[in-house]
Amino acid sequence: MSRVFDRYASVVFLLIGIFFIVESRAFSTAAYGSGVGPDLFPTCLGIIMVLLSIRLFYETFKYPPDNDKKAKLDWKRFGTLLIVAIGYALILEWIGYVLSTFLFLLIGFQTMERGKWLKSTVISALFSGGVYYAYVHVLQGTLPAFPLL
Repeated sequence: MSRVFDRYASVVFLLIGIFFIVESRAFSTAAYGSGVGPDLFPTCLGIIMVLLSIRLFYETFKYPPDNDKKAKLDWKRFGTLLIVAIGYALILEWIGYVLSTFLFLLIGFQTMERGKWLKSTVISALFSGGVYYAYVHVLQGTLPAFPLL
């Protein structure tokens, strides 16, 4: 991207991250039947966004001076990923976390880089299953289960 765009984007993401942190403090710290409260994920997400936006802003000072060219936008991929993300949000409760996350990641990986089906499938399965196991069994949180369970 360009230096100017990345600087503005880093400031916007910094503000969004701070907003997530501040607003997640309004959530309760514990949920019924769960050792993990609803404030954990938005707080962690906000902290990660703040740290990454600071890193992006810092990296813009290292850009070479001729990097401010106009970037060509890939609207087809953007539209596909936007539709898939909306679909993910709509089917999450219906088919469960593991299956919907697996499908979302698989379609997303194939949208960004065609081919390499085995690699995309393995990564999608390990990530969705690993996060489910860690969140539900280790942290004792709750996520939508598999369908019909």
